[in-house]
Amino acid sequence: MANADDIRTTIARYVAAVGAADADAIIDLYADDATVEDPVGTDAHVGRDAIHAFYKSVAVEGMNTEIVGKVNVIGLVAAFRFNVVVDGNTVVEPIDIMTFDDDAKITSMKAYWSFD
Repeated sequence: MANADDIRTTIARYVAAVGAADADAIIDLYADDATVEDPVGTDAHVGRDAIHAFYKSVAVEGMNTEIVGKVNVIGLVAAFRFNVVVDGNTVVEPIDIMTFDDDAKITSMKAYWSFD
């Protein structure tokens, strides 16, 4: 079973891959039947193909990402905040809630953010 360190490693890899606009690296972190709701309230992307297409559609060269504060892990669930900055301007400051399987693969991700 994945432990807190395994999950934090996956999250660090996720945030780095988002910053690199690397949809292939991001999708490698997801389980086959995973779901992504980004932002919360939009239709979920279900399965690796749909999730990969989503990340390819939002990938922007020149992004910088940084985890802000502590990554909170309880069992196979984690919550964390990070910043996404494009060309020196903060674009979004999401709070992500992720669930994981025993191999520390992401099984679901919900991103809480808005532009207001």
